[in-house]
Amino acid sequence: MEKLQLTRDPHAYACMFVRRPAGEAFRAFADPAVTTRFWYSGSSGPMVAGTELRWEWETYGASAEVKVLEVEEGRLIRFEWGNYDRPTTVELRFTPRSAEGTFVEATETGFRGSGDETVRWVNDTVGGFTTALCAMKALLEHGIALNAVPDHHPA
Repeated sequence: MEKLQLTRDPHAYACMFVRRPAGEAFRAFADPAVTTRFWYSGSSGPMVAGTELRWEWETYGASAEVKVLEVEEGRLIRFEWGNYDRPTTVELRFTPRSAEGTFVEATETGFRGSGDETVRWVNDTVGGFTTALCAMKALLEHGIALNAVPDHHPA
């Protein structure tokens, strides 16, 4: 069996069109009062450049340390997170497509490890961000809290 050979560093990518203005989609990720309704269950603060945060997912008994690297109001959030022996960088982009619609993109880079481990990590990341983006879309467009993230891997 031939082994998988990478020709470039892998990245994870997920995206979603949201029928809300870019500022509202941006706020959904920048303001934990909104984000806790669709992604994590707790945060030590808002996404502000230069801050270090702690996010909690109570359902899973998990947490992440987050270093906010860059924030452009209504356009971009870039942060580093994860195991700080092997952190990754996430970029959230909010691109207006109309006055009432935004294309939201999540890209994660910096994966390191064995081929099998990296493929599993990238796959989990794509699934996780896709779930979070779908849950955010339901909340912003329809006011529905899906509980999609807590239900993603039920006990």
